[in-house]
Amino acid sequence: MIDALFGSKTRVKLLHLFLNNPGRAFYVREITRKIDEQINSVRRELANMLNVGIIKSESSDNRLYYEVNQEYLNYEPLRQIFTNDKSASKIIESVDTDYDWGKRLKALGDVRIAVLSGKLVHGSDSEVDMLLAGSINKTQAKRLIKALEEEEHKTLNYVVMDYQDFYYRLSIKDRFVMSIINTKYTVVADTEQVLG
Repeated sequence: MIDALFGSKTRVKLLHLFLNNPGRAFYVREITRKIDEQINSVRRELANMLNVGIIKSESSDNRLYYEVNQEYLNYEPLRQIFTNDKSASKIIESVDTDYDWGKRLKALGDVRIAVLSGKLVHGSDSEVDMLLAGSINKTQAKRLIKALEEEEHKTLNYVVMDYQDFYYRLSIKDRFVMSIINTKYTVVADTEQVLG
């Protein structure tokens, strides 16, 4: 796994966050919320990354902000490893706009990621039609899928996962997650803007 190569799961998540947001600075509590890791672990990895020179820090408004150092010698190779593939086009118009996604997703709990693909997005070759990540009520998710199946007159494949698991899988470019986002897909919810 890539976390063994790079030392820790927290470091992998930090590299993913910083390298997908060049020019954007984050403060520690914001980082811990975005990557869903313990503050002590985040602080330790930030200190390591500062020592190596991958990130830089700056103080502003009594807060210490961190951002990727674009002058770092290995910046481009790391970006190629950790950035999301932007070549996949998102086809929003393929989804029935009569759906009130906000209302539908709210009934499921804390949905942080909702992605449509497969049979729900024209031109997608994903075998998964909907991916949901967050603190989600699985019974409510089943009801939503059943309603969508009736409306679309199709059998749908869906996946529900914990947000931390999804973010980690995205960070390491897990084959399953990449099989969804490397084809055409539609983002219905992305509370932390990790999908660009």
